[in-house]
Amino acid sequence: MKKTADILCIGSVLWDVIGRSASVMRQGSDVPGRITRLPGGVAMNIAMTLARFGLTPALLTAIGRDAEGDELLAACAARGMITDTIYRSDDLPTDRYMAVEGANGLIAAIADAHSLEAAGAKILRPLTDGTLPAPYAGLVALDGNLTLDLLAEIATGSALAQADLRVAPASPGKAERLTPFLNNNRGTLYVNCEEAGLLCQTSFATAPQAAAALLERGAARVLVTNGGDDAAEGDAEGGVIHATPPQVLVTRVTGAGDTFMAAHIAAESRGANRHAALAQALEAAAIYVSGDTPN
Repeated sequence: MKKTADILCIGSVLWDVIGRSASVMRQGSDVPGRITRLPGGVAMNIAMTLARFGLTPALLTAIGRDAEGDELLAACAARGMITDTIYRSDDLPTDRYMAVEGANGLIAAIADAHSLEAAGAKILRPLTDGTLPAPYAGLVALDGNLTLDLLAEIATGSALAQADLRVAPASPGKAERLTPFLNNNRGTLYVNCEEAGLLCQTSFATAPQAAAALLERGAARVLVTNGGDDAAEGDAEGGVIHATPPQVLVTRVTGAGDTFMAAHIAAESRGANRHAALAQALEAAAIYVSGDTPN
């Protein structure tokens, strides 16, 4: 029997190549460690966590018709995701992400999501060709690896006008791509303090300060994390609340924000109130960065 999607995950699905070392690293460091290749990308990381919480995500992304793409598609299906909504390109390679992490956190990362950007609006065809219900009115997790033009189209267009949009910037370098959602009072934005500062063209010492500023700038709803310090959630009606994440030994950081976002969505889908959903999301992210959950 064909599965029905509980949520659409729109954005990057690629191979993560991650080098991790237990040593403190700096520019030019050459240290022993482990190098892994795993399915990744913001949309994929969110989908994997949602699947672990019992939800069925459908992926809207671009994957090449190359050997890496075939392997990645199989990995998505094996993890319980709906893959017949994925755009397969004949002439674009499967995207990749590369990062190096040390004991002192993320040292450097490069996201090669050029194929996703080049595919553009083609990844949204399932919303208009009858593959998915239209207009789509369910949950949508969206990441900022799409082009600014396509994100603006999603923020203002009719295809997802009735959807419960949950939006993440993908990285601080792409934070300003979320501006259309601020300008149009659309969606729930999941950002860290640095990304909030880029959107507001300033800097913030705390997540509650950042959340309040984003709401003032036009955000409909926000969740702001700040590493091991308090995270905040807020909207215009309920104001801003905050909670402290559990203190754990950090063994990995790539994908932590995606885990937080997915766990928060899953908690709310089960009926958790805003305080409980924030607490559950922080706990899931803490477990993830401690290395106690699979990638």
